[in-house]
Amino acid sequence: MSDSPDVLRADIERTRQELGSNVDALADKVSPSKMMDRQADKVKHAFGSVRDRVMGVADDTGSAVADAGASMGEMKDRAVAKAQGNPLAVGLIAFGAGLLLASLIPASTKEKEIAADVKDQAQPVVDAVTDAARDVGQHLKEPAQEAVAAVKSTAADAVESVKSDTQQAATEVKDQAQTAQENISGA
Repeated sequence: MSDSPDVLRADIERTRQELGSNVDALADKVSPSKMMDRQADKVKHAFGSVRDRVMGVADDTGSAVADAGASMGEMKDRAVAKAQGNPLAVGLIAFGAGLLLASLIPASTKEKEIAADVKDQAQPVVDAVTDAARDVGQHLKEPAQEAVAAVKSTAADAVESVKSDTQQAATEVKDQAQTAQENISGA
């Protein structure tokens, strides 16, 4: 390794840039808003994947609709063929048909009373869950802020360490250059 001041300055600048990018990446990683965005993206991807498996790719659906000239019998045959290989789709269709039939039958007085009782009994649970979720959110906010503060503190300490090492190295280089100059002058 060379003891040239230019090489040392370049090495120090490179180290500063690497440290800065590492601190930025770490701050981005522990940012509560970024964490929520990443979790939301995961959920969206999971739902999209399930939707694609159940409903088929949009191109498949579009091609079925685009073929408007096909007879009803052909469209029924296509739907049956698609559903045969997908038991989840068949289950969803059956569930939907059941819900449709159930919605056509009016609720009895007894069912309405039971529904009202269940709603009244569930309200304290709903309130407790809401309060618990709010408390969890408040409890997570403080550790996240502490983590950010710790990262900032560590980064500041690292910058000071690099600055100190740089000054020490510059002093050593200066001393070595002066010693070499004295050796050359004395020779």
